[in-house]
Amino acid sequence: MGVLVRVEGIVQGVGFRPFVYGLATRLGLSGRVGNDGHGVFVELEGDRPLIREFLHRLERDAPPLAAIERVTVRRGAVHAAGFTIVPSASAGASRTLVSPDIATCADCLAELRDPADRRYRYPFVNCVNCGPRLTIVRAMPYDRPLTTMSGFAMCADCHTEYHDPADRRFHAQPICCPSCGPRLKLVGATGDPLVGSARVLRAGGVLAVKGLGGYHLSVLASDDRAAAELRRRKRRGDKPFAVMVADLDAARRLCEVDATGAALLKDRARPVVLLPRRPDAAVADAVAPGQRRLGLMLPYTPLHHLLLADTAAPIVLTSGNVADEPILYDDRAALENLAGIADAFLTHDRPIHLRADDSVVRPFDGKAMVVRRSRGHSPRPCTLPLATTRQVLACGAELKNTFCLAKGAHAFVSPHIGDLENWPTFRSYVETVRHFCGLFGIRPEVVAHDLHPEYLSTKHALTLPDVELVPVQHHHAHIASCLADNGESGRVIGVAFDGLGYGADGTLWGGEFLLADLASFERAGHLARVPMPGGAMAVRQPWRMAAAYLADLPDVEAPPVAARNGPRWRQVTALARAGGLGAPLTSSAGRLFDAVAALVGVRDTVTYEGQAAIELEQLADPHEKGGYPAGVSRDGGLLVASGADLVRAVVADLAAGAGPAVVSARFHHGVAELIVRCCRLLREDSGLATVALSGGVFQNVLLLRRTLDGLRAAGFRVLTHAAVPVNDAGISLGQAAVAAARDHIGRSSGTS
Repeated sequence: MGVLVRVEGIVQGVGFRPFVYGLATRLGLSGRVGNDGHGVFVELEGDRPLIREFLHRLERDAPPLAAIERVTVRRGAVHAAGFTIVPSASAGASRTLVSPDIATCADCLAELRDPADRRYRYPFVNCVNCGPRLTIVRAMPYDRPLTTMSGFAMCADCHTEYHDPADRRFHAQPICCPSCGPRLKLVGATGDPLVGSARVLRAGGVLAVKGLGGYHLSVLASDDRAAAELRRRKRRGDKPFAVMVADLDAARRLCEVDATGAALLKDRARPVVLLPRRPDAAVADAVAPGQRRLGLMLPYTPLHHLLLADTAAPIVLTSGNVADEPILYDDRAALENLAGIADAFLTHDRPIHLRADDSVVRPFDGKAMVVRRSRGHSPRPCTLPLATTRQVLACGAELKNTFCLAKGAHAFVSPHIGDLENWPTFRSYVETVRHFCGLFGIRPEVVAHDLHPEYLSTKHALTLPDVELVPVQHHHAHIASCLADNGESGRVIGVAFDGLGYGADGTLWGGEFLLADLASFERAGHLARVPMPGGAMAVRQPWRMAAAYLADLPDVEAPPVAARNGPRWRQVTALARAGGLGAPLTSSAGRLFDAVAALVGVRDTVTYEGQAAIELEQLADPHEKGGYPAGVSRDGGLLVASGADLVRAVVADLAAGAGPAVVSARFHHGVAELIVRCCRLLREDSGLATVALSGGVFQNVLLLRRTLDGLRAAGFRVLTHAAVPVNDAGISLGQAAVAAARDHIGRSSGTS
């Protein structure tokens, strides 16, 4: 009997062919297995019961990194003696999936630490179960000649392992060892690369380290002078640095690590995990100024393990770039651009083909809340609730940009790109779009984009020839992203709270209640609009939003923030009252949080997006249960929720002597109760009982927890994000889901 088997999913670069080879030979089956642009193909010949057993074990016992999506079987002629792995076929467009980069496995770590092993202290040890994948792949199918390992000829020992079916490195494409390379190099310091690098760090220097997806900058996490100097050289402002620790014990000395936190730290993606900082943590103040949390991660490459062991202390590991530019990954560019920041470079000669930042997660409700989805997660696909009949590019947002490619039911969200506010980041965006299109064999026919005409992602969409453009309102994309993340397509009450997004009416939205499904939406309510004095300047200076809210509350006594800003306060208040182009109206929830942060004295200016709101959340008293009331009115059928009522209560409570921590908690609770009240009213109007929560404001776990509990107590079913971030990094998935849904409806009705 002969059968032809097709296996689709993440089945290349994960040891699938060696697994098939071993399974077939143990069962005494003849045939062959290989990679092609669609996944893995298997041709089998043998007794019918043995083939049935093969097909059963194929899915049950698949390699740990494999993700099988579909197995198809048909009869066919097979003529083979024995079973072989054949060279990959590359004809046709690629339809297979690509594995993310995976942290070093336990078997490879054992070799790394064994003096008797030939890979002892070799910083590039890997096997079929771990190591670089996406960042070294130039094209599919996943074979060594199509990766950045193509320039390293295997030595005799590696060649033997690669061709030995009993070996863990059987057909491991990045296989290497000290004899055949890659190799480390230390630039700017002397001695053995690892020993010399540890010496640089212990002496208070800044070390650039080439990792999987780009260069990082490192100092000792306990060295306040070095951390402050790195911050100055990098022009980082107050944005926190991530810290790498050797193991869970070291993590527990710095942070409170519960079972969820430990599981996230040990996850094979090895993300940065945001955890509560211990009061006695030996971490410099300059690492995370004003933060009650630290971003910790465990080593995810052999190089990191060795560097941590030789340094014998936690280290800062932050992206190797200047200010808000993308992480550097090209050796020449890194040496040139980081020369004024790093004192020495720990580099190597394995090229990186695709840059990838570290992923960031935060524990919530016993699982991960994804803050940034990048290395270790991308390009694992999301599944669209409604498959697209045409190939889609969704261009994403301006801030925290990702893009998304969709083909059929698969949606491939890119690694984190960054803020599209400078040429280097935009160039990286365009290059990565091009690379992903080639990698997945996608030629976009439909291009979805934000409504904002000045977003560089929108402008890019408008330059693309021979495509159908699908404009998607920003907050609809947020809700569609949450729906897609949950495999839903039906109509919901969508609560989209974020900083700013271009509204369907041309104004600045950001505190929205929508009635929406994947294809369409209607605005059902919003936070009452207030002026943004100075426009974008109000984002960088939250005290301006405090002035804007108080401009229409003449009976409220001027708070301390007014005195702190002196004559400017009066000027900005007048600007807010005058309105017009100098003070555009916004319904933004993010700007409401900014105003309250300034009122309670958290900060009047910020050095990175969301800083005021983040610090306001951290300030809140966890024991306080009360919340401020706020009114809801109707304007032409729209619900209008009063942020001014919350501001008035904040000012009154502060004047009565309430502490900032209590006021912060009561404000958060008041916002949550306002959301629940609006959702109740919309349920009465629409009959909908499912709520989708999205937008960057819901990264605030205090607000999210209180809102979830309130909605569930009120009988709502609540959808939150899981695979993609709640912030603007999830926008591209929402845009793709909207485009797919509209395409699906159009094709079903016989229109295009």
